[in-house]
Amino acid sequence: MKWKVGCIQMDIIFGEPKRNMELAEKWFEKAASEKCTVVVLPELWTTGYDLTRLDEIAHEKGEEIIQFLQQQAKKHEIHIIGGSVANQTADGVLNTMYVVDKEGRLVHEYSKLHLFQLMDEHLYLKAGQDETLFMIEGEGAASFICYDIRFPEWMRKPILKGAKMMFVVAEWPEPRLDHWQTLLRARAIENQSYVIACNRSGQDKNNKFAGHSMIIDPWGAVIAEGSDHEELVIGEVDLDEIDSIRNRIPVFDDRRPESY
Repeated sequence: MKWKVGCIQMDIIFGEPKRNMELAEKWFEKAASEKCTVVVLPELWTTGYDLTRLDEIAHEKGEEIIQFLQQQAKKHEIHIIGGSVANQTADGVLNTMYVVDKEGRLVHEYSKLHLFQLMDEHLYLKAGQDETLFMIEGEGAASFICYDIRFPEWMRKPILKGAKMMFVVAEWPEPRLDHWQTLLRARAIENQSYVIACNRSGQDKNNKFAGHSMIIDPWGAVIAEGSDHEELVIGEVDLDEIDSIRNRIPVFDDRRPESY
Protein backbone atom coordinates (compact mmCIF):
# COMPACT_ATOMS: atom_id res chain seq x y z
CA MET A 1 0.00 0.00 0.00
CA LYS A 2 1.41 3.38 -1.05
CA TRP A 3 0.42 6.58 0.68
CA LYS A 4 1.29 10.17 -0.20
CA VAL A 5 1.97 11.92 3.10
CA GLY A 6 2.02 15.68 3.68
CA CYS A 7 3.50 17.36 6.76
CA ILE A 8 2.09 20.83 7.41
CA GLN A 9 5.16 22.72 8.61
CA MET A 10 3.26 25.83 9.66
CA ASP A 11 4.36 28.89 11.63
CA ILE A 12 2.02 28.97 14.63
CA ILE A 13 0.54 32.25 15.82
CA PHE A 14 1.24 32.46 19.55
CA GLY A 15 -1.88 31.99 21.67
CA GLU A 16 -4.42 32.48 18.84
CA PRO A 17 -6.42 29.26 18.31
CA LYS A 18 -8.99 30.70 15.88
CA ARG A 19 -6.36 32.24 13.61
CA ASN A 20 -4.32 29.05 13.62
CA MET A 21 -7.38 27.01 12.68
CA GLU A 22 -7.95 29.35 9.74
CA LEU A 23 -4.34 28.84 8.66
CA ALA A 24 -4.65 25.07 9.00
CA GLU A 25 -7.75 25.11 6.80
CA LYS A 26 -5.72 26.70 3.99
CA TRP A 27 -2.97 24.11 4.41
CA PHE A 28 -5.52 21.31 4.16
CA GLU A 29 -6.70 22.82 0.87
CA LYS A 30 -3.13 22.76 -0.41
CA ALA A 31 -2.55 19.19 0.76
CA ALA A 32 -5.73 18.08 -1.00
CA SER A 33 -4.64 19.83 -4.20
CA GLU A 34 -1.38 17.85 -4.00
CA LYS A 35 -3.38 14.59 -3.73
CA CYS A 36 -2.07 13.74 -0.24
CA THR A 37 -3.77 10.77 1.37
CA VAL A 38 -2.45 11.45 4.89
CA VAL A 39 -1.84 14.92 6.35
CA VAL A 40 0.04 15.67 9.57
CA LEU A 41 -0.06 18.81 11.74
CA PRO A 42 2.62 19.87 14.28
CA GLU A 43 2.49 19.87 18.08
CA LEU A 44 0.31 22.45 19.90
CA TRP A 45 -0.63 23.93 16.55
CA THR A 46 -3.56 25.97 17.83
CA THR A 47 -1.79 27.75 20.70
CA GLY A 48 1.96 27.34 20.41
CA TYR A 49 3.83 27.38 23.72
CA ASP A 50 1.55 29.98 25.34
CA LEU A 51 1.55 27.75 28.42
CA THR A 52 0.75 30.43 31.01
CA ARG A 53 -2.62 31.11 29.31
CA LEU A 54 -3.73 27.53 28.77
CA ASP A 55 -6.55 27.90 31.29
CA GLU A 56 -8.02 30.52 28.94
CA ILE A 57 -7.21 29.10 25.50
CA ALA A 58 -7.09 25.30 25.88
CA HIS A 59 -9.85 23.34 24.12
CA GLU A 60 -12.51 21.89 26.43
CA LYS A 61 -12.18 18.09 26.08
CA GLY A 62 -10.80 18.74 22.58
CA GLU A 63 -14.34 18.89 21.24
CA GLU A 64 -13.92 21.92 18.96
CA ILE A 65 -10.75 20.51 17.41
CA ILE A 66 -12.17 17.03 16.90
CA GLN A 67 -15.14 18.53 15.04
CA PHE A 68 -12.83 20.71 12.95
CA LEU A 69 -10.61 17.79 11.98
CA GLN A 70 -13.61 15.61 11.18
CA GLN A 71 -15.00 18.31 8.91
CA GLN A 72 -11.70 18.74 7.07
CA ALA A 73 -11.11 15.00 6.71
CA LYS A 74 -14.53 14.42 5.15
CA LYS A 75 -14.32 17.51 2.95
CA HIS A 76 -10.96 16.55 1.45
CA GLU A 77 -11.17 12.75 1.86
CA ILE A 78 -7.86 12.64 3.72
CA HIS A 79 -6.65 10.93 6.86
CA ILE A 80 -5.51 13.53 9.40
CA ILE A 81 -2.88 13.04 12.08
CA GLY A 82 -4.06 16.05 14.03
CA GLY A 83 -0.77 17.24 15.52
CA SER A 84 -1.58 17.97 19.14
CA VAL A 85 -3.57 20.57 21.03
CA ALA A 86 -4.00 21.75 24.60
CA ASN A 87 -6.87 19.61 25.84
CA GLN A 88 -8.66 20.91 28.95
CA THR A 89 -9.94 18.05 31.13
CA ALA A 90 -11.27 17.83 34.66
CA ASP A 91 -7.84 16.61 35.80
CA GLY A 92 -5.79 19.27 34.04
CA VAL A 93 -4.53 20.21 30.59
CA LEU A 94 -3.20 17.40 28.40
CA ASN A 95 -1.13 17.72 25.23
CA THR A 96 -3.33 15.55 23.01
CA MET A 97 -3.11 14.23 19.45
CA TYR A 98 -6.31 13.28 17.62
CA VAL A 99 -6.34 11.04 14.54
CA VAL A 100 -9.32 11.21 12.18
CA ASP A 101 -9.77 9.00 9.13
CA LYS A 102 -11.01 10.17 5.75
CA GLU A 103 -14.60 9.27 6.65
CA GLY A 104 -14.39 11.67 9.58
CA ARG A 105 -14.19 9.04 12.30
CA LEU A 106 -12.06 9.70 15.37
CA VAL A 107 -9.86 6.58 15.38
CA HIS A 108 -7.23 7.45 17.99
CA GLU A 109 -6.12 9.90 20.62
CA TYR A 110 -2.84 10.06 22.49
CA SER A 111 -1.73 12.48 25.19
CA LYS A 112 2.00 13.16 25.54
CA LEU A 113 3.63 10.91 28.11
CA HIS A 114 7.03 12.58 28.46
CA LEU A 115 6.84 16.23 29.53
CA PHE A 116 9.81 18.44 28.64
CA GLN A 117 10.95 20.27 31.75
CA LEU A 118 13.36 22.50 29.83
CA MET A 119 10.35 24.29 28.32
CA ASP A 120 8.28 24.17 31.57
CA GLU A 121 5.74 21.65 30.28
CA HIS A 122 5.64 19.91 33.65
CA LEU A 123 4.40 23.14 35.27
CA TYR A 124 1.36 23.56 33.03
CA LEU A 125 0.56 20.17 31.50
CA LYS A 126 -0.45 16.79 32.83
CA ALA A 127 1.26 13.67 31.45
CA GLY A 128 -0.91 11.28 29.49
CA GLN A 129 -1.05 7.50 29.86
CA ASP A 130 -2.58 6.53 26.52
CA GLU A 131 -1.71 3.71 24.16
CA THR A 132 0.23 4.90 21.09
CA LEU A 133 -0.77 2.10 18.70
CA PHE A 134 -3.67 2.66 16.31
CA MET A 135 -5.00 1.27 13.04
CA ILE A 136 -5.72 3.22 9.90
CA GLU A 137 -7.02 1.49 6.76
CA GLY A 138 -6.07 -1.80 8.36
CA GLU A 139 -2.42 -0.80 8.89
CA GLY A 140 -0.70 -0.43 12.24
CA ALA A 141 0.67 3.00 13.14
CA ALA A 142 1.93 4.76 16.25
CA SER A 143 1.67 8.29 17.62
CA PHE A 144 4.38 10.27 19.40
CA ILE A 145 4.85 13.87 20.48
CA CYS A 146 8.20 15.66 20.33
CA TYR A 147 10.23 14.73 23.46
CA ASP A 148 8.96 11.13 23.14
CA ILE A 149 11.60 10.45 20.48
CA ARG A 150 14.35 10.53 23.13
CA PHE A 151 12.83 7.39 24.70
CA PRO A 152 13.50 4.45 22.34
CA GLU A 153 11.89 1.93 24.69
CA TRP A 154 8.60 3.86 24.44
CA MET A 155 8.75 3.94 20.66
CA ARG A 156 9.61 0.25 20.36
CA LYS A 157 6.45 -0.76 22.28
CA PRO A 158 3.86 -0.28 19.46
CA ILE A 159 6.25 -1.71 16.87
CA LEU A 160 6.19 -5.03 18.75
CA LYS A 161 2.39 -4.91 18.47
CA GLY A 162 2.41 -4.44 14.70
CA ALA A 163 2.98 -0.77 13.89
CA LYS A 164 4.69 -0.05 10.56
CA MET A 165 4.63 3.76 10.73
CA MET A 166 5.56 6.16 13.48
CA PHE A 167 3.97 9.59 13.32
CA VAL A 168 5.85 12.25 15.31
CA VAL A 169 4.53 15.78 15.84
CA ALA A 170 6.71 18.45 17.40
CA GLU A 171 7.72 21.96 18.29
CA TRP A 172 11.42 21.15 18.18
CA PRO A 173 13.78 24.12 18.74
CA GLU A 174 16.39 25.07 16.16
CA PRO A 175 19.45 24.79 18.49
CA ARG A 176 18.94 21.01 18.68
CA LEU A 177 18.18 20.40 15.01
CA ASP A 178 20.98 17.83 14.73
CA HIS A 179 19.39 15.83 17.59
CA TRP A 180 16.04 15.89 15.77
CA GLN A 181 17.52 14.57 12.54
CA THR A 182 19.72 11.95 14.20
CA LEU A 183 17.11 10.60 16.62
CA LEU A 184 14.43 10.30 13.95
CA ARG A 185 16.71 8.37 11.61
CA ALA A 186 17.78 6.12 14.50
CA ARG A 187 14.19 5.38 15.45
CA ALA A 188 13.42 4.43 11.82
CA ILE A 189 16.46 2.15 11.50
CA GLU A 190 16.17 0.35 14.82
CA ASN A 191 12.43 -0.25 14.39
CA GLN A 192 12.55 -0.92 10.64
CA SER A 193 9.62 1.44 10.33
CA TYR A 194 8.65 4.55 8.42
CA VAL A 195 8.94 7.73 10.46
CA ILE A 196 6.76 10.68 9.46
CA ALA A 197 7.75 13.66 11.60
CA CYS A 198 6.05 17.06 11.39
CA ASN A 199 7.74 19.99 13.12
CA ARG A 200 6.66 23.61 13.21
CA SER A 201 8.59 26.51 11.72
CA GLY A 202 8.94 30.12 12.89
CA GLN A 203 9.48 31.42 16.38
CA ASP A 204 7.81 32.72 19.52
CA LYS A 205 9.16 35.15 22.12
CA ASN A 206 11.36 32.47 23.68
CA ASN A 207 12.25 29.98 20.96
CA LYS A 208 13.18 29.62 17.31
CA PHE A 209 11.88 26.35 15.88
CA ALA A 210 13.75 24.10 13.51
CA GLY A 211 11.25 23.11 10.84
CA HIS A 212 12.94 20.30 8.88
CA SER A 213 9.94 17.98 8.96
CA MET A 214 11.11 14.57 7.78
CA ILE A 215 9.76 11.47 6.09
CA ILE A 216 12.19 8.57 6.58
CA ASP A 217 12.10 5.04 5.25
CA PRO A 218 12.81 1.85 7.28
CA TRP A 219 16.48 1.84 6.19
CA GLY A 220 16.91 5.35 7.60
CA ALA A 221 17.02 7.02 4.18
CA VAL A 222 15.39 10.45 4.08
CA ILE A 223 12.56 10.49 1.54
CA ALA A 224 11.73 14.16 2.12
CA GLU A 225 12.95 16.91 4.45
CA GLY A 226 11.73 20.46 4.84
CA SER A 227 13.63 23.70 5.19
CA ASP A 228 13.29 26.01 8.19
CA HIS A 229 10.38 27.89 6.56
CA GLU A 230 6.66 27.28 6.28
CA GLU A 231 5.89 24.61 3.70
CA LEU A 232 4.08 21.39 2.96
CA VAL A 233 6.64 18.56 3.08
CA ILE A 234 5.49 15.67 0.90
CA GLY A 235 6.76 12.11 0.48
CA GLU A 236 5.49 8.69 -0.50
CA VAL A 237 5.59 5.66 1.78
CA ASP A 238 5.19 2.07 0.58
CA LEU A 239 4.05 -0.15 3.44
CA ASP A 240 4.58 -3.28 1.35
CA GLU A 241 8.33 -2.76 1.78
CA ILE A 242 8.24 -3.24 5.54
CA ASP A 243 8.01 -7.02 5.69
CA SER A 244 10.75 -7.43 3.08
CA ILE A 245 13.14 -5.22 5.05
CA ARG A 246 12.35 -6.93 8.34
CA ASN A 247 13.00 -10.33 6.74
CA ARG A 248 16.38 -9.22 5.40
CA ILE A 249 17.63 -8.22 8.84
CA PRO A 250 15.43 -10.13 11.32
CA VAL A 251 15.94 -7.82 14.28
CA PHE A 252 12.69 -8.78 15.96
CA ASP A 253 13.37 -12.51 15.69
CA ASP A 254 16.82 -12.01 17.23
CA ARG A 255 15.73 -9.97 20.26
CA ARG A 256 16.58 -11.39 23.71
CA PRO A 257 14.08 -9.56 25.94
CA GLU A 258 14.66 -11.98 28.84
CA SER A 259 18.11 -10.39 29.19
CA TYR A 260 17.10 -6.73 28.91
